[in-house]
Amino acid sequence: MEKSKKTLPIVLATALVSTPLLAAPHSAYAIDDLSVDPEDDTAGEESAYYIDFVLDEDLKKGDIIYIRFDKDFDVDSNIDEDDIDASVDVKKVEVSGRTIEITVDEAVDAGEDISIDIDSGITNPDEEDSYIVSVKTSRESWEDYEVDIVDDSSSSSAKDDDFDVYISRTTEGETSKYELGPIKLKDKLTKGDWVTVYFPDEDMLPSKISTDDVDINEYEPDDVRISGNKVEIKVPSKAAGDKTLTLTFYEGAEIENPDADDDYVIEVKWDGTTYTSEEFEIKGSSSSSTSGSGDFSVTLSDSGVGARSSYTFEADFGSRKLASDSDVIVEFPSADMVPGYLNPSDFAINGKTPRKVAPSGNKIYLTTPYSFTSSSKVKVDISYDAWLTNPKTAGSYQLKMTVDGKTITSKPFTISGTSVTPAPTPTPNPAPAAGTPAQVNNSTSTITLTNTAVGKPTGVNIAIKGVTMPLYKQRDFIEIVFPAGYRVPAYIAPANVTVNGVAANFVAVRGQNVLVYPAQDIPAGGAANVVIGAGANIINPSVKNAYSISVFTSEEKGLLFARAVGVGMPAPAQKPATPQPQPQPQPAVTVPANAALFKLNTPSFTLHGKSYPLQAAPYLANGSTTMVPAQFFKEALALTTIWNNNTVTIVSGTNQIKLTVGAKTARVNGKEVTLPAPVALKNNMPMIPIRFVTDSLGYKVGWDAKTSSVYVYR
Repeated sequence: MEKSKKTLPIVLATALVSTPLLAAPHSAYAIDDLSVDPEDDTAGEESAYYIDFVLDEDLKKGDIIYIRFDKDFDVDSNIDEDDIDASVDVKKVEVSGRTIEITVDEAVDAGEDISIDIDSGITNPDEEDSYIVSVKTSRESWEDYEVDIVDDSSSSSAKDDDFDVYISRTTEGETSKYELGPIKLKDKLTKGDWVTVYFPDEDMLPSKISTDDVDINEYEPDDVRISGNKVEIKVPSKAAGDKTLTLTFYEGAEIENPDADDDYVIEVKWDGTTYTSEEFEIKGSSSSSTSGSGDFSVTLSDSGVGARSSYTFEADFGSRKLASDSDVIVEFPSADMVPGYLNPSDFAINGKTPRKVAPSGNKIYLTTPYSFTSSSKVKVDISYDAWLTNPKTAGSYQLKMTVDGKTITSKPFTISGTSVTPAPTPTPNPAPAAGTPAQVNNSTSTITLTNTAVGKPTGVNIAIKGVTMPLYKQRDFIEIVFPAGYRVPAYIAPANVTVNGVAANFVAVRGQNVLVYPAQDIPAGGAANVVIGAGANIINPSVKNAYSISVFTSEEKGLLFARAVGVGMPAPAQKPATPQPQPQPQPAVTVPANAALFKLNTPSFTLHGKSYPLQAAPYLANGSTTMVPAQFFKEALALTTIWNNNTVTIVSGTNQIKLTVGAKTARVNGKEVTLPAPVALKNNMPMIPIRFVTDSLGYKVGWDAKTSSVYVYR
């Protein structure tokens, strides 16, 4: 099968250091760890070739790298610098017979990786067999590598015009992602022409699909048109010349699955040829919740009524597999079992910490990490520290797990007892029994600003006379709602917020709402003094006026209280609050010595106490995604990073990330993943979502409130 075109090498070099060379080379030396990888290993096909090796001897500026192909290859004599993408600077490229000679324009030390991508000009031998590709340098002898060329007609019994269909959800009526291909075309794609996709039913399609919600060979099309059951996609210049075709319709395209059936196909027409997909099945809405022979057991650390407990369970999904960067959905008997905030470190999927955990009612969505190995057997461990609580009534209960549209129901497990297990002892004054409301008068509660100037950052002090219902640490929260006009950042570090003088356990931001999770229990009737520091970067409105800020808690049915604050004017009179505990100085965050630090909107980073310039300043995209220049990964984190105005490749060990400017998807070790924000170009520098890269490569990110800096380390 022909693979999609690549624009950068599969494995890229580490950062290169130019060093004067003093010793003369020895002719007996040979390069190490040579690998040669054809993009297409089909007999008779033109293919890009990726060559990677390690120098055994220093390479001087002006030295030559020789790549020699077996006599049965066809090597175009017109291959030049435009056809070569290398991890070293290239001065010139010449072809002599079937040997490509690449003159380097920089010095490279022994032990460094060299990678070379020959984009075009190489045609495979016509016969299936093993062939030799050899590589040497001016200072090292030939090293051979055996390449297997296959006969495509004998390697597969499938028809040339068949292609695969991937659907993210397979239940009728659901909105799904559709991925079609790869399709081996009879001719190359042409810019400006139209690819037509015929869906089984016109009711599946919306009236309009944005180009943002469709990819053609990982690129955004120039236009998308809909008529009846067909979608026409205009080929962009970046996809022109490709002889394979992969089409992706994201969930944002709002394509709905048809009625349940097991013999649907999709047709794709290009250049007069119609290609037909494999048959795929759409299931009835009731089938997704039917439990089968795969019922699984649930183990609890405490089976008491209302008790806080750990949960462990494992299910086999048969032909369905949980893949990397995919969700396993766990459904609990009731929503009150699931706390409002969940920490991924308190969960494990097949022994690995999930990339993210999101509660929604009585369901928890666990997203597997990028390094997750696909498996039909899925084991979930939820620790005691996750604060899940058992049902409040004794009885028999079941859980459900869903993977790739298939739902399996657990065997019943028993919750016993007649009373709720007492909550952890609150640290403040003794509280009424759990769940018993206290009589509290918050008429003397106050809200004050540390800075009332218009358009300026301000701290906020909220003095709560008492909460009606008890709040338990890590599980419950105090919610502060800022009116329109205030600018609330998408992320507030817990170090910038205290509750009764103790740093918050967690802070979540939902639009204009700030959710503060205390690090200690607050009993019913207990006071709570919430201090949001100016470092949280909450910005006052730009218009002089009085604004009302409201306070809620996760356990209250309605408003706790609201107060008016004056911006650009004297503060409205408020009744004095009952004296509250004063916040104590928080211990400074210890930033690891090897961490690289940066600030938003500042074009530099700090490493080992020294500041280094960045070509473009980090910034916030979509109100929540921190974007940093590709340069940061190379110079601050010492990762192999190669970029231009179109693509970026980042390599760490055996992990490789490939990104495309303007695209909202990337490839991690060959697998497509969705980015929180598209890669952008700023000052001719690709800007990349930093958490996507750090999570993929195992780096950690922290916040230093003292310097208002983000720090990254490993």
